[in-house]
Amino acid sequence: MIEAKTARRGLALVFTTLLLDITGIGIIMPVLPAYLQELTGVGVSEAAIEGGWLFFVYAAMQFLFAPLVGNLSDRFGRRPILLASVLTFAVDNLICAVAWSYWVLFIGRVLAGISGASYSTASAFIADVSTDENRAKNFGLLGIAFGVGFVIGPVLGGLLGEFGPRVPFWGAAVLALINFIVGWFFLPETLEQHHRRRFEWRRANPLGALKQMRNYKGIGWIGLVFFLMTLGHMMYPAVWSFVGSYRYGWSEQQIGFSLGVFGLGGALVMGFVLPRVIPRLGEWRTAAIGLAFTALAAFGYAAAWKGWMIYAVIVATCLEALADPPLRSLAAAKVPPSAQGELQGAMTSVFSITSIITPLFYTGIFAWFTGPSAPVTFGGAPFVLGGIFLALSLVAFVLRVEKPSAVRDVTTATVRT
Repeated sequence: MIEAKTARRGLALVFTTLLLDITGIGIIMPVLPAYLQELTGVGVSEAAIEGGWLFFVYAAMQFLFAPLVGNLSDRFGRRPILLASVLTFAVDNLICAVAWSYWVLFIGRVLAGISGASYSTASAFIADVSTDENRAKNFGLLGIAFGVGFVIGPVLGGLLGEFGPRVPFWGAAVLALINFIVGWFFLPETLEQHHRRRFEWRRANPLGALKQMRNYKGIGWIGLVFFLMTLGHMMYPAVWSFVGSYRYGWSEQQIGFSLGVFGLGGALVMGFVLPRVIPRLGEWRTAAIGLAFTALAAFGYAAAWKGWMIYAVIVATCLEALADPPLRSLAAAKVPPSAQGELQGAMTSVFSITSIITPLFYTGIFAWFTGPSAPVTFGGAPFVLGGIFLALSLVAFVLRVEKPSAVRDVTTATVRT
């Protein structure tokens, strides 16, 4: 069992690692439309398609490498894998900062997708140091890191973008290097030797990891809910900047500010609402509430024809941030410590499958409804489709995912062979 002091230090440092990571990602989002237009010489609709390909290759690399990285962390521990991922992210941003063509930028995104596996390792790290009583609360740290990172990152990116679209990439590289240095000196190892297992290639590929998860009762339905939820949520990184630029005429700074407010709402919910709701309602009901608000938010953004309405929707639906932590906690409770890295790698692969599908899909829909041959001009069209997927995730969760009272502990659960 991990000592309480080590657990607290580990949680603080993995939170810092994720915070700096997400800040680095958020920094570049406000400048992406302007950067792609400068690099390729096309208009905003065509730039959205180019951006879709960048998200596509990022997600494809995550899909291919997340199970490998997760299994490596089950064999060698969380610390070395996290540090390697953070250093790769720094190299990626340096490449993007000096890119002289679209294809150089493309290579940078390949490395970014590989380094993105740090999220699954961080999730396994949190599962290592958590108990049944505090697991959902601890997973909420992931959401807080995302929320705060998307407050600092986009706002900082919008400000740095005023000096040129390449400047935020330099800022992201510096943050990643700081992240690596902090982790090198202070990040502890949390996977004890007796919980480590032999590395197996058949379990370290995307299909093998997903197949292995079938051996744990109930994981499949949670995986489906997670798939539908992320399928809907991926519209935000794919088209948020482009919709803001086209629909409301927002500058890089305004796009960054809107993302910052979005992140702030999520961080506040994770930090102050989630710890109070989980003990009263439990993980299952909390997840259901969060999923309901995710669908409402998507349809709200689709209906927001004025820029100020975006902020009204953010405030009214910020409880959507309640969905992810209890879902991850319900899944983690079904898997033994020796397979937590594999589980988080599999869940990241589910996330990556949607990330492969959606960028070209959502940006294509945006381009179709905003281009010269659009049947009806409607910049909010991607949000409508995302809302449908999010509504389906709620239906699947309510109908098929067992409440915790009906779920046995992982140590006594029957594992199918």
